[in-house]
Amino acid sequence: MGKTYERIDGRLRTFIEAQPVFFTATAPLAADGTVNLSPKGLRGSFAVLDELTVAYLDFAGSNAETIAHLRENGRITLMWCAFQGPPNIVRVHGRGEPVFRDDPRFRELLAHFPDIDPTQHGLRAIIVVTAELVRDTCGYGVPFMAYEEDRDLHGKRFAREDDASLSAYFSKKEHIASSLDGLPGLPLPLPPSTV
Repeated sequence: MGKTYERIDGRLRTFIEAQPVFFTATAPLAADGTVNLSPKGLRGSFAVLDELTVAYLDFAGSNAETIAHLRENGRITLMWCAFQGPPNIVRVHGRGEPVFRDDPRFRELLAHFPDIDPTQHGLRAIIVVTAELVRDTCGYGVPFMAYEEDRDLHGKRFAREDDASLSAYFSKKEHIASSLDGLPGLPLPLPPSTV
């Protein structure tokens, strides 16, 4: 039923790159800490960098749990489900890192996402994940669902923001600079965008 892979290539890479949505899961080290599970979409915001490294764009939102957990302990799991075609679930368990806009690696990493305009979405960071365990399972229990299109609401909402107004927006949100459990989240104010 399930199989472990040494790398993200071939059929596995083709599968995850074709999915319009994936999920991220992180947790703090504290036993009573809040586990976070987030859906991620927007075509063009995910990339396979090499056989063991993937990345996705982290856009404006109402919290920064993933960033806070990664800053504390780096643990992350990404999951893709086949909602169309043959049943399949792929998970990448690994170590993640938020690369912020003032990091020297930011511009080079951003080049891996040519099909999306990050200025429309309030780009906060690029999450880079190094795979430690790559597995797939059957997905027999996952329903068929049809992908229609990305919603345009996120882009419409955040395209009107500049660095100053985006920082002000984040400063007003309770769980951006710190997580639900009080861990350091997104550093504020945001460093100036280089894109």
